[in-house]
Amino acid sequence: MTPAAPGGPYDAVIVGGGPRAIATALRLRARLADSAAPVRLAIVDAVEVGTGATWRADQPAAYLNNTRAATSTIHPDGSTRMTGPLEPGPTLTEWAAAIVRRGGHHRHEWVLAEARRLRPEDFPSRRLQGAYFRDQFDAAVADGRILVDEIVGVAVDLHRVAASGAAPARTEVELADGRRLAAPTAVLAQGMVQERAVDEVAELERAATEHGLRYVPPGMPAERDTARLPAGEPVLVRGLGANFFDLVGEWLDEWGGRFEPVEGDRRLRLRYRPSGREPRIVAGSGRGVPYCAKPDVEPTAPYAPRYATREWFAGFAGRSGVRFDDEIRPVVDRELAHAWCAALAERAPHALADDWRDALDAASTPAAVEEVLATRILDDRWSWRVGRIRRPTDGAPVDAEEWERRVARWIDHELGAMREPVTHPRAAVSRAMGLLRPQVRALGNARVLDGESHVGELDGAFSGDGLFLASGPPADRARRLLALVEAGVVELIGPELDVSVDAAAGRFVGRSPITGREVAARVLVEARMSRGRVPDTADPLLRALLADGRARIHRIDGVATTSIEATGAELDESVPGGHHLVAADGAVDESVVVLGIPALSTQPGSANGANPGIPSPLLAGADIAAKAILARR
Repeated sequence: MTPAAPGGPYDAVIVGGGPRAIATALRLRARLADSAAPVRLAIVDAVEVGTGATWRADQPAAYLNNTRAATSTIHPDGSTRMTGPLEPGPTLTEWAAAIVRRGGHHRHEWVLAEARRLRPEDFPSRRLQGAYFRDQFDAAVADGRILVDEIVGVAVDLHRVAASGAAPARTEVELADGRRLAAPTAVLAQGMVQERAVDEVAELERAATEHGLRYVPPGMPAERDTARLPAGEPVLVRGLGANFFDLVGEWLDEWGGRFEPVEGDRRLRLRYRPSGREPRIVAGSGRGVPYCAKPDVEPTAPYAPRYATREWFAGFAGRSGVRFDDEIRPVVDRELAHAWCAALAERAPHALADDWRDALDAASTPAAVEEVLATRILDDRWSWRVGRIRRPTDGAPVDAEEWERRVARWIDHELGAMREPVTHPRAAVSRAMGLLRPQVRALGNARVLDGESHVGELDGAFSGDGLFLASGPPADRARRLLALVEAGVVELIGPELDVSVDAAAGRFVGRSPITGREVAARVLVEARMSRGRVPDTADPLLRALLADGRARIHRIDGVATTSIEATGAELDESVPGGHHLVAADGAVDESVVVLGIPALSTQPGSANGANPGIPSPLLAGADIAAKAILARR
């Protein structure tokens, strides 16, 4: 790579060095005419330019991507609507195959070993995904047409400098160390911004200092030290989502125990043999159980809906002011109930009353759907309610014996769902949710819902349920967790976990009001992370822009979202911009382009990585940013 002269001049400063910055560099190279002067960029990232924090190269191999290798790219194809020219490039799996053919990688020795093991259906490590991103970035700048200064630092503010004499107007990006980087265009591409420490976190940190305890606050696992947990002692863990599985994967490497297949088990159950270095992990969350596992093999046939059909969704075209809980949730609940019962009818018809489908056809409210499930499922082993997605005991207290029974049934259902993704009821519900999520989200994107319902019901409960059902861990990782639970190394304390400090005893205390279980511990690890919520962000640049009105929170029908506002996508090549920052007074700052997660409510889908053959808001946004940079330089 040929760097620009230190300090500029630059054509653009990009804040954030992850996939959106890489995609923007790639789109600049695709758009840049051979006769044009090189584009000069400064790219600023707090961790690592070319990967960003999420995909950094120095994180453990145990931290995995949430999507399969075959579904990852950073290059657009004909599926993504944009005005810039297509420029081909390798997908993740094509790049990995090339690494294997070359027999090595120029940056990291571990890349070759991971590339050799990688299959299209695997979940790659996040660091391998980062190595792919970095190599695509290097390719974009290799011929010197894109000149880049890579700057590790933290952007804290923007300053608009007016034109003076021959000097044009420009935007200066101020860094925490006082440096200022000037360019006609600034691109904000920070990605997964974190939340500031809330009062509870600050109190727990103070208690840890006062009582000599160990507290690991919320955040990205790669940025937290969770190693060397005390063997044999209880360790409280709050959060049972993606971060929890990453942490368990890292801890297993440290503990050194081993997993053995359970002989004769057709569902590939594992047994854990401890090393003696394990603590006793006592984990909980609001739901009380971890995210649902992905299947061993994705079904080739899509889920076929009975109620939430394409025709039903099409009926909302042109409407507005719809309440999610009034019109959409009843049909979604009925569809999920049908998914469970239809699969159950195939594998255990005796477990259902004969009229279950007729009863479900007639159920027009969530309460009626729950009544059908309560009365038409005849075998307690297959008892299920839609409401249990969020509240596994229906919010009712249960004793220790009943909770253990429910955990055992959860293990049984997870093992079955991973191995039987088409015929198991739990897997069927996850497949149904996987089909419904994007279509329901599309109603929100089309502003069909009223603002209160969009923010509170769609972005709230429904999005959380979708993550729980359809964005869980890989099957092999889930099987390991199930084995740890059965071995007693991990204990699920119960739903609605509450954490406090017993000052007299000098211990953290975790308690589930549902199960009544309580445990005291010297170590508390937060496996939860609040991501992308701009009103509470820890990002100093976004906070500065909001503080004096240079940015504002996006509102839908007057209801505040958790994103800053940016203008929409401009797909007309004659319009030079798009995705521009909007100030508190509604003024549009055409010198600032905002990409991705901080502006998610005006750029729906841009939080997701790019997939071959599927329209990518991330790549479309990068093309718009490249268009703006070239138009303004």
